[in-house]
Amino acid sequence: MEYRTLGRTGWKVSAISFGAWAIGADWGKVNDKDSLAALNRAIDLGVNFIDTADVYGDGRSERLVAQLKRDRREKIFIATKAGRRLNPHTADGYNRKNLMRFVERSLKNLKTDALDLVQLHCPPTEVYYRPEVFGVLDDLVQQGKLRNYGVSVEKVEEALKAIEYPNVKTVQIIFNIFRQRPAELFFEQAEKRKVGILARVPLASGMLTGKMKPNTKFESNDHRKYNRHGESFDRGETFSGVDYRSGLEAVEEIKRLVPHSMTLTQFALRWILMFDAVTCAIPGAKTRAQAEENFGAADFPALSKKTMSDVKKIYDERIRESVHHNW
Repeated sequence: MEYRTLGRTGWKVSAISFGAWAIGADWGKVNDKDSLAALNRAIDLGVNFIDTADVYGDGRSERLVAQLKRDRREKIFIATKAGRRLNPHTADGYNRKNLMRFVERSLKNLKTDALDLVQLHCPPTEVYYRPEVFGVLDDLVQQGKLRNYGVSVEKVEEALKAIEYPNVKTVQIIFNIFRQRPAELFFEQAEKRKVGILARVPLASGMLTGKMKPNTKFESNDHRKYNRHGESFDRGETFSGVDYRSGLEAVEEIKRLVPHSMTLTQFALRWILMFDAVTCAIPGAKTRAQAEENFGAADFPALSKKTMSDVKKIYDERIRESVHHNW
Protein backbone atom coordinates (compact mmCIF):
# COMPACT_ATOMS: atom_id res chain seq x y z
CA MET A 1 0.00 0.00 0.00
CA GLU A 2 1.19 3.51 -0.84
CA TYR A 3 0.86 6.25 1.79
CA ARG A 4 0.49 9.97 1.18
CA THR A 5 0.51 12.97 3.51
CA LEU A 6 -2.97 14.33 4.20
CA GLY A 7 -2.38 18.03 3.83
CA ARG A 8 -1.35 19.90 6.96
CA THR A 9 -2.62 17.18 9.29
CA GLY A 10 0.76 15.52 8.92
CA TRP A 11 -0.91 12.10 8.76
CA LYS A 12 0.40 9.49 6.35
CA VAL A 13 -2.74 7.80 5.04
CA SER A 14 -3.32 4.94 2.65
CA ALA A 15 -3.67 6.09 -0.95
CA ILE A 16 -6.72 3.85 -1.27
CA SER A 17 -8.81 4.28 1.86
CA PHE A 18 -12.25 3.12 2.97
CA GLY A 19 -15.46 5.02 2.20
CA ALA A 20 -18.08 3.86 4.70
CA TRP A 21 -21.31 5.14 3.12
CA ALA A 22 -22.33 1.77 1.68
CA ILE A 23 -22.04 -0.07 5.00
CA GLY A 24 -24.49 2.38 6.52
CA ALA A 25 -27.34 2.80 4.05
CA ASP A 26 -28.51 3.84 0.57
CA TRP A 27 -26.75 1.04 -1.37
CA GLY A 28 -29.22 -1.82 -1.09
CA LYS A 29 -29.01 -4.68 1.39
CA VAL A 30 -26.09 -4.77 3.77
CA ASN A 31 -25.40 -6.74 6.94
CA ASP A 32 -23.05 -5.89 9.74
CA LYS A 33 -21.14 -9.17 9.60
CA ASP A 34 -20.16 -8.59 5.96
CA SER A 35 -19.40 -4.94 6.69
CA LEU A 36 -17.04 -5.78 9.53
CA ALA A 37 -15.37 -8.42 7.36
CA ALA A 38 -14.78 -5.79 4.68
CA LEU A 39 -13.44 -3.28 7.21
CA ASN A 40 -11.11 -5.79 8.80
CA ARG A 41 -9.80 -6.97 5.43
CA ALA A 42 -9.11 -3.36 4.50
CA ILE A 43 -6.96 -2.93 7.61
CA ASP A 44 -5.18 -6.22 6.85
CA LEU A 45 -4.26 -4.78 3.45
CA GLY A 46 -2.77 -1.60 4.90
CA VAL A 47 -5.72 0.81 4.95
CA ASN A 48 -5.43 3.26 7.85
CA PHE A 49 -8.03 5.90 6.98
CA ILE A 50 -11.82 5.55 7.01
CA ASP A 51 -14.36 8.13 5.92
CA THR A 52 -17.86 7.96 7.37
CA ALA A 53 -20.71 10.32 8.31
CA ASP A 54 -23.31 10.69 11.02
CA VAL A 55 -26.17 10.16 8.54
CA TYR A 56 -24.90 6.92 7.00
CA GLY A 57 -27.54 4.57 8.33
CA ASP A 58 -28.44 7.11 11.04
CA GLY A 59 -25.15 6.41 12.84
CA ARG A 60 -24.86 2.75 11.86
CA SER A 61 -21.70 3.32 9.87
CA GLU A 62 -20.02 5.31 12.65
CA ARG A 63 -20.85 2.60 15.20
CA LEU A 64 -19.40 -0.14 12.97
CA VAL A 65 -16.21 1.87 12.57
CA ALA A 66 -16.05 2.29 16.35
CA GLN A 67 -16.31 -1.47 16.75
CA LEU A 68 -13.52 -1.98 14.24
CA LYS A 69 -11.26 0.49 16.00
CA ARG A 70 -11.93 -1.21 19.34
CA ASP A 71 -10.97 -4.60 17.89
CA ARG A 72 -7.80 -3.56 16.06
CA ARG A 73 -4.47 -2.37 17.42
CA GLU A 74 -3.35 -0.52 14.29
CA LYS A 75 -3.48 3.27 14.17
CA ILE A 76 -6.62 4.16 12.20
CA PHE A 77 -7.61 7.71 11.33
CA ILE A 78 -11.36 8.35 11.24
CA ALA A 79 -13.06 11.15 9.32
CA THR A 80 -16.74 11.84 9.77
CA LYS A 81 -19.14 14.52 8.57
CA ALA A 82 -21.76 16.85 9.98
CA GLY A 83 -24.69 18.80 8.58
CA ARG A 84 -26.90 16.46 6.58
CA ARG A 85 -29.01 15.64 9.62
CA LEU A 86 -30.61 19.03 9.12
CA ASN A 87 -34.23 18.93 7.92
CA PRO A 88 -34.67 21.16 6.08
CA HIS A 89 -31.08 21.24 4.94
CA THR A 90 -30.49 25.01 4.87
CA ALA A 91 -27.53 27.33 5.31
CA ASP A 92 -29.07 28.77 8.48
CA GLY A 93 -28.98 25.30 10.03
CA TYR A 94 -25.18 25.41 10.07
CA ASN A 95 -25.11 27.26 13.37
CA ARG A 96 -23.26 26.78 16.63
CA LYS A 97 -26.04 24.90 18.40
CA ASN A 98 -26.58 22.36 15.61
CA LEU A 99 -22.91 21.78 14.83
CA MET A 100 -22.11 21.19 18.49
CA ARG A 101 -25.04 18.77 18.72
CA PHE A 102 -23.88 16.84 15.67
CA VAL A 103 -20.31 16.63 16.95
CA GLU A 104 -21.43 15.36 20.35
CA ARG A 105 -23.49 12.63 18.67
CA SER A 106 -20.54 11.52 16.53
CA LEU A 107 -18.28 11.47 19.59
CA LYS A 108 -20.74 9.10 21.21
CA ASN A 109 -21.16 6.89 18.12
CA LEU A 110 -17.41 6.64 17.57
CA LYS A 111 -16.73 6.18 21.29
CA THR A 112 -13.98 8.78 21.44
CA ASP A 113 -13.16 12.00 23.26
CA ALA A 114 -12.02 13.86 20.13
CA LEU A 115 -12.83 13.42 16.44
CA ASP A 116 -9.81 13.11 14.15
CA LEU A 117 -11.45 14.99 11.29
CA VAL A 118 -14.92 16.49 10.83
CA GLN A 119 -16.09 17.66 7.42
CA LEU A 120 -19.06 19.88 6.65
CA HIS A 121 -21.29 17.49 4.70
CA CYS A 122 -22.06 19.07 1.33
CA PRO A 123 -23.74 22.15 2.76
CA PRO A 124 -25.57 24.70 0.59
CA THR A 125 -23.14 26.91 -1.32
CA GLU A 126 -24.03 29.91 0.86
CA VAL A 127 -22.38 28.26 3.88
CA TYR A 128 -18.94 28.66 2.32
CA TYR A 129 -19.49 32.41 2.34
CA ARG A 130 -20.25 32.51 6.08
CA PRO A 131 -17.00 32.87 8.07
CA GLU A 132 -18.88 32.40 11.31
CA VAL A 133 -19.51 28.74 10.46
CA PHE A 134 -15.78 28.08 10.26
CA GLY A 135 -15.35 30.08 13.46
CA VAL A 136 -17.55 27.53 15.23
CA LEU A 137 -15.29 24.75 13.96
CA ASP A 138 -12.24 26.66 15.21
CA ASP A 139 -13.86 26.86 18.64
CA LEU A 140 -14.55 23.11 18.65
CA VAL A 141 -10.88 22.49 17.90
CA GLN A 142 -9.92 24.78 20.78
CA GLN A 143 -12.30 22.87 23.05
CA GLY A 144 -10.61 19.60 22.14
CA LYS A 145 -13.68 18.11 20.46
CA LEU A 146 -12.02 18.07 17.02
CA ARG A 147 -8.43 17.61 15.96
CA ASN A 148 -8.95 18.87 12.41
CA TYR A 149 -11.74 19.96 10.10
CA GLY A 150 -12.45 20.12 6.41
CA VAL A 151 -15.32 20.07 3.93
CA SER A 152 -17.08 17.70 1.57
CA VAL A 153 -18.29 19.59 -1.49
CA GLU A 154 -20.45 19.18 -4.57
CA LYS A 155 -18.84 21.89 -6.73
CA VAL A 156 -15.37 23.11 -7.61
CA GLU A 157 -16.54 26.63 -6.74
CA GLU A 158 -17.28 25.50 -3.20
CA ALA A 159 -13.90 23.80 -2.89
CA LEU A 160 -12.04 26.91 -4.03
CA LYS A 161 -13.95 29.08 -1.56
CA ALA A 162 -13.50 26.64 1.32
CA ILE A 163 -9.71 26.57 1.09
CA GLU A 164 -9.60 30.34 1.59
CA TYR A 165 -10.30 29.60 5.26
CA PRO A 166 -6.88 29.03 6.87
CA ASN A 167 -7.85 26.06 9.04
CA VAL A 168 -9.61 23.98 6.39
CA LYS A 169 -7.16 21.10 6.07
CA THR A 170 -9.02 18.75 3.74
CA VAL A 171 -11.48 18.85 0.87
CA GLN A 172 -13.50 15.84 -0.20
CA ILE A 173 -14.70 16.14 -3.79
CA ILE A 174 -16.07 13.84 -6.49
CA PHE A 175 -13.17 12.98 -8.76
CA ASN A 176 -13.03 10.05 -11.13
CA ILE A 177 -12.74 9.21 -14.83
CA PHE A 178 -16.22 10.71 -15.33
CA ARG A 179 -15.61 13.84 -13.24
CA GLN A 180 -12.30 15.40 -14.25
CA ARG A 181 -12.85 19.11 -13.72
CA PRO A 182 -11.25 19.31 -10.23
CA ALA A 183 -7.85 18.56 -11.79
CA GLU A 184 -7.89 21.79 -13.82
CA LEU A 185 -7.64 24.58 -11.23
CA PHE A 186 -8.64 23.26 -7.84
CA PHE A 187 -5.83 20.73 -7.49
CA GLU A 188 -3.22 23.40 -8.15
CA GLN A 189 -4.72 25.75 -5.57
CA ALA A 190 -5.09 22.99 -2.97
CA GLU A 191 -1.45 22.00 -3.38
CA LYS A 192 -0.36 25.61 -2.86
CA ARG A 193 -2.21 25.67 0.45
CA LYS A 194 -1.19 22.14 1.42
CA VAL A 195 -4.79 20.97 1.60
CA GLY A 196 -5.45 17.24 1.54
CA ILE A 197 -7.81 15.95 -1.15
CA LEU A 198 -10.11 12.97 -0.67
CA ALA A 199 -11.45 11.68 -3.99
CA ARG A 200 -14.98 10.53 -3.29
CA VAL A 201 -17.36 8.54 -5.52
CA PRO A 202 -14.19 7.21 -7.22
CA LEU A 203 -16.05 4.45 -9.08
CA ALA A 204 -19.01 6.61 -10.16
CA SER A 205 -21.44 4.71 -7.91
CA GLY A 206 -20.14 1.42 -9.22
CA MET A 207 -20.47 2.23 -12.91
CA LEU A 208 -16.70 2.22 -13.30
CA THR A 209 -16.50 -1.36 -12.01
CA GLY A 210 -17.81 -2.51 -15.40
CA LYS A 211 -20.29 -4.82 -13.68
CA MET A 212 -23.47 -2.97 -14.60
CA LYS A 213 -25.67 -3.66 -17.61
CA PRO A 214 -28.56 -1.77 -19.24
CA ASN A 215 -31.00 -4.07 -17.44
CA THR A 216 -29.29 -4.08 -14.03
CA LYS A 217 -31.90 -3.80 -11.27
CA PHE A 218 -31.33 -1.82 -8.09
CA GLU A 219 -33.16 -2.25 -4.82
CA SER A 220 -35.68 0.37 -3.71
CA ASN A 221 -33.37 1.54 -0.89
CA ASP A 222 -30.44 2.05 -3.27
CA HIS A 223 -29.79 5.65 -4.33
CA ARG A 224 -28.90 4.35 -7.79
CA LYS A 225 -32.62 3.67 -8.19
CA TYR A 226 -34.24 6.55 -6.32
CA ASN A 227 -31.84 9.45 -6.94
CA ARG A 228 -30.91 9.27 -10.62
CA HIS A 229 -32.38 12.69 -11.28
CA GLY A 230 -31.59 14.28 -7.92
CA GLU A 231 -34.88 13.40 -6.26
CA SER A 232 -33.34 13.06 -2.76
CA PHE A 233 -29.96 14.83 -2.92
CA ASP A 234 -27.59 16.24 -5.52
CA ARG A 235 -27.85 14.40 -8.84
CA GLY A 236 -24.08 14.35 -9.11
CA GLU A 237 -23.85 11.89 -6.21
CA THR A 238 -25.41 9.14 -8.35
CA PHE A 239 -23.28 7.85 -11.24
CA SER A 240 -21.38 11.17 -10.94
CA GLY A 241 -24.29 12.85 -12.71
CA VAL A 242 -23.74 10.87 -15.90
CA ASP A 243 -26.73 9.49 -17.79
CA TYR A 244 -26.89 5.77 -17.09
CA ARG A 245 -26.85 4.47 -20.66
CA SER A 246 -24.29 7.03 -21.82
CA GLY A 247 -22.05 6.02 -18.93
CA LEU A 248 -22.30 2.34 -19.82
CA GLU A 249 -21.32 3.10 -23.41
CA ALA A 250 -18.26 5.04 -22.23
CA VAL A 251 -17.33 2.19 -19.89
CA GLU A 252 -17.20 -0.22 -22.84
CA GLU A 253 -14.60 2.03 -24.46
CA ILE A 254 -12.59 2.35 -21.25
CA LYS A 255 -12.49 -1.43 -20.84
CA ARG A 256 -10.33 -1.66 -23.95
CA LEU A 257 -7.61 0.35 -22.16
CA VAL A 258 -7.38 -1.89 -19.09
CA PRO A 259 -4.27 -4.10 -18.84
CA HIS A 260 -4.97 -7.81 -18.56
CA SER A 261 -3.51 -7.89 -15.05
CA MET A 262 -6.08 -5.40 -13.70
CA THR A 263 -9.82 -5.20 -13.27
CA LEU A 264 -11.66 -2.09 -14.44
CA THR A 265 -12.23 -1.21 -10.77
CA GLN A 266 -8.50 -1.26 -10.12
CA PHE A 267 -7.80 0.67 -13.31
CA ALA A 268 -10.26 3.42 -12.31
CA LEU A 269 -8.72 3.73 -8.86
CA ARG A 270 -5.15 3.68 -10.20
CA TRP A 271 -6.13 6.44 -12.63
CA ILE A 272 -7.04 8.66 -9.68
CA LEU A 273 -3.70 8.04 -8.00
CA MET A 274 -1.92 9.34 -11.09
CA PHE A 275 -2.75 12.84 -9.77
CA ASP A 276 -0.21 13.80 -7.10
CA ALA A 277 -2.57 16.38 -5.57
CA VAL A 278 -4.95 13.60 -4.50
CA THR A 279 -4.16 12.22 -1.07
CA CYS A 280 -6.45 9.21 -1.33
CA ALA A 281 -9.43 7.71 -3.09
CA ILE A 282 -12.19 6.38 -0.83
CA PRO A 283 -14.14 3.59 -2.53
CA GLY A 284 -16.77 1.74 -0.54
CA ALA A 285 -16.78 -1.99 0.13
CA LYS A 286 -19.70 -4.05 1.44
CA THR A 287 -17.85 -7.37 1.34
CA ARG A 288 -14.40 -8.84 1.90
CA ALA A 289 -14.04 -9.56 -1.82
CA GLN A 290 -14.78 -5.95 -2.77
CA ALA A 291 -12.23 -4.77 -0.23
CA GLU A 292 -9.55 -7.03 -1.71
CA GLU A 293 -10.22 -5.78 -5.24
CA ASN A 294 -10.30 -2.11 -4.24
CA PHE A 295 -7.28 -1.95 -2.01
CA GLY A 296 -5.03 -3.88 -4.34
CA ALA A 297 -5.23 -1.01 -6.84
CA ALA A 298 -2.44 0.98 -5.21
CA ASP A 299 0.05 -1.82 -5.87
CA PHE A 300 -0.08 -1.54 -9.67
CA PRO A 301 2.49 0.49 -11.62
CA ALA A 302 1.73 3.90 -13.03
CA LEU A 303 -0.46 4.12 -16.11
CA SER A 304 1.26 5.22 -19.30
CA LYS A 305 0.96 8.71 -20.75
CA LYS A 306 -0.84 7.23 -23.74
CA THR A 307 -3.37 5.48 -21.52
CA MET A 308 -4.03 8.69 -19.60
CA SER A 309 -4.45 10.54 -22.90
CA ASP A 310 -6.85 7.89 -24.19
CA VAL A 311 -8.97 8.15 -21.03
CA LYS A 312 -9.10 11.92 -21.44
CA LYS A 313 -10.24 11.54 -25.04
CA ILE A 314 -13.14 9.29 -24.01
CA TYR A 315 -14.11 11.80 -21.33
CA ASP A 316 -13.93 14.73 -23.75
CA GLU A 317 -15.96 12.99 -26.45
CA ARG A 318 -18.59 11.20 -24.36
CA ILE A 319 -18.88 12.73 -20.88
CA ARG A 320 -17.56 16.29 -20.66
CA GLU A 321 -20.53 18.10 -22.21
CA SER A 322 -23.03 16.65 -19.74
CA VAL A 323 -21.12 17.08 -16.48
CA HIS A 324 -18.06 19.32 -16.73
CA HIS A 325 -19.58 22.71 -16.03
CA ASN A 326 -22.34 21.52 -13.70
CA TRP A 327 -20.06 20.70 -10.79
